[in-house]
Amino acid sequence: MQSFNTYLRIFTLFCTIFFSYNSIAQQIDLFVKTNNEAQENVNIKLNGKLIGRTDIRGYYRIDGSSEKESINLQLSYSGFQTITQRIHTDTLKNPLIINMQQLNNLDEIVVTAGRKPEHISTVPSSISILTSKEIEAQSQINTNISNILGNTIPGLGVSNNKATNTGQTLRGRSVLVLIDGIPQSTPLMNGARDIRSIDPAVIERVEVIKGATSIYGNGSAGGIINYITKTNKDALKSFSGITNLRSTINPFHSSETMGYRVDQTIFGRSNKWNYTVSGTIDYTGLQRDADGIALGQVDGLSNSYQYNAFLKVGYDINSNSGLSVLYNFYNSSQHAKYISQTGKYGQSPTIAVKGDDPGKPTGTPYNHNAMLNYYHNNLIGSTSLQASLYYNTFRSMNRYIEKGTAWYGPGQTQINSEKKGLRLNLNTAFEVLNSNAEVTYGIDLLNDITDQNLTDGRIYIPDMNMVNIAPYAQLKIDFFENLIFKGGVRYENATVKIKDFHTIATGPNNEGSIAVTGGKIPYKGATFNAGLRYNKFDYFNPFVSFSQGFAINELGRIVRRATDNDLDSIKTDPVITNNYEIGFSSAYSIFNFSASYYYSTSKMGVELVDIGGYLVAQRLPEKVQGLEFTLNAKLSEKWTLGGTYAHVEGKAEEEDGKSHYLNGTRITPDKATAYLYYSPIEAVNVQLHWVHTGSRDRFEPNEKGIYKNSEGSIKPIDLFNLSGSYKINKQWTLGLGIENLLNKDYYPVVSQYRAVDAEYVKGAGTTASLNINYKF
Repeated sequence: MQSFNTYLRIFTLFCTIFFSYNSIAQQIDLFVKTNNEAQENVNIKLNGKLIGRTDIRGYYRIDGSSEKESINLQLSYSGFQTITQRIHTDTLKNPLIINMQQLNNLDEIVVTAGRKPEHISTVPSSISILTSKEIEAQSQINTNISNILGNTIPGLGVSNNKATNTGQTLRGRSVLVLIDGIPQSTPLMNGARDIRSIDPAVIERVEVIKGATSIYGNGSAGGIINYITKTNKDALKSFSGITNLRSTINPFHSSETMGYRVDQTIFGRSNKWNYTVSGTIDYTGLQRDADGIALGQVDGLSNSYQYNAFLKVGYDINSNSGLSVLYNFYNSSQHAKYISQTGKYGQSPTIAVKGDDPGKPTGTPYNHNAMLNYYHNNLIGSTSLQASLYYNTFRSMNRYIEKGTAWYGPGQTQINSEKKGLRLNLNTAFEVLNSNAEVTYGIDLLNDITDQNLTDGRIYIPDMNMVNIAPYAQLKIDFFENLIFKGGVRYENATVKIKDFHTIATGPNNEGSIAVTGGKIPYKGATFNAGLRYNKFDYFNPFVSFSQGFAINELGRIVRRATDNDLDSIKTDPVITNNYEIGFSSAYSIFNFSASYYYSTSKMGVELVDIGGYLVAQRLPEKVQGLEFTLNAKLSEKWTLGGTYAHVEGKAEEEDGKSHYLNGTRITPDKATAYLYYSPIEAVNVQLHWVHTGSRDRFEPNEKGIYKNSEGSIKPIDLFNLSGSYKINKQWTLGLGIENLLNKDYYPVVSQYRAVDAEYVKGAGTTASLNINYKF
């Protein structure tokens, strides 16, 4: 009996091992790749039933049935060729690796447009993507992210060579800037420092969604700029890094112009953990014009320091879910050794002379971003979840004014913003009419507290406390795999609370101050979007779209100009933007071409106009329209040629039915760019860039020949930049960048249209940089 029990235990153990082996054998570890890179979010069907999607590694584990010797496996993803395979489980070698082929040459993946990764050829709107390779090439010339974007993105205004991004609108309207989805813009009171809110060293790519979009909230009337930060998801080593050293100088007038930069990035992966850590120190020396004269210091970059600290840690809970933590600190401040000597608009520039600025350093004293993110690719069946909890605190320091016009005596203002938010985003895939479909839905919760005060304690704009609850849903259907429909709705439910306050005094003994009773300002409304794209043919990939945007813009300017005792008297409507667009992309032979036309309207826009010497927010119906073109031609393995062109124009309709052109704070002159890439051998790359801004003369000066603020005449500007790199070996690379190659003497666009003596500052002359890159 004891022997029998022993045999029975052995038999039971054998059976357990045998069936466990069979169970394990039936599990299929699937890896999906595109061009040897992991492809996430691929739809997986087993025997006709949708069972899930690949994760960030392109991985999915299929639990097969031991009763079936073969299964039907289907893989599909928008913009890629659908793959159907019959798998024989008894002869299958694990893991199963499948490569998916793209349907056309538009191979970028974008996440911002629909809050999930999708092929750019499936999105019915205009999108520009700046890759890490392009960012690195542009950084050889200039590491200011405003310059990089202004020189490369059609429809976005060029940089003004200042610490602010004043006038750098997108398609004539305000733009919402995000860092991994965290809002950086301060639409309640625009400080115009949101584009320069992060260092390019930690940016993996930049996604620019053009035109109003209803899937994101407040501030996206003109579109979205989303900085996607670096994630170490593919590294095999536990410890790797990149070191960059950079030195800059004006080669013709070098005195005090020396600058330097050091950035260090370390990254790695260990088991389920991955991390990326980065730190940057960047110093800009004294900037001089083409003649060697020091530039005026108004919001300038001379003698400015920039610091950036970045940390991202990820943990893979299992094959379908994970956590990540992000933190980024950014600081940019000017420690000027010079002060401005004011010139005369249209006659002589504002220049810099030795002196001490009595105010605090201008710029961005701090911009903190923190986010906890959780994802689950197969929450319930074919539903995925992404939840993000974020915090942002931001300060913008304006320049010191010896004699203020809006308040009594000298002063220096700062804008303070604190945002706390939660984003819940779900996506469910399904089939309708034998077509792949999915719905993206969720809710955004945001608390934005913004104010503006003087450094001496006086309140210029009181706390504007906004709470916004915004549910949304977006439907996408791939009819016949090539006709993509997208449509969605978002409902904004925002309330801005303002406590009782006093407007700032304009004279001694609190003269001119008005007591205002606080209250609540509600903003509610639904915005919609719909679009179609047909992507069957590489040579003609057309789209048409309608989208709406929502913005509570420049409320602070209205509040601080209150002239009545009741907040009800200054309540305003939100800016609802209607954007219509038609366009196409084309890939044929050596050419890639795209074109689009857009028409944008708003019943109550926001334009900053000069009234009595103040820039006041004016609410009138507006119409903005424009064209954009891009062209790229790969002439050979050594030569590539390309360029872009963008035109935008806009008008506002007055109460008497007449219309006037929108001023320079909104509308930029025509912009054209061209580039020539030359790579004689694999280790050498040379790039020549041309940036052209056209003329715009829409306004007349008064009888004294003086233009109103932001209505100045703009003359054309042509600038050339050159960059080159030499890869010594796998670890070392040398780079050279020359900005303003021909030492052009010019006034930037913003200096021309502002028509303000103090801001009539020339652009910088030639700046050369030497870059050393080391990878380990």
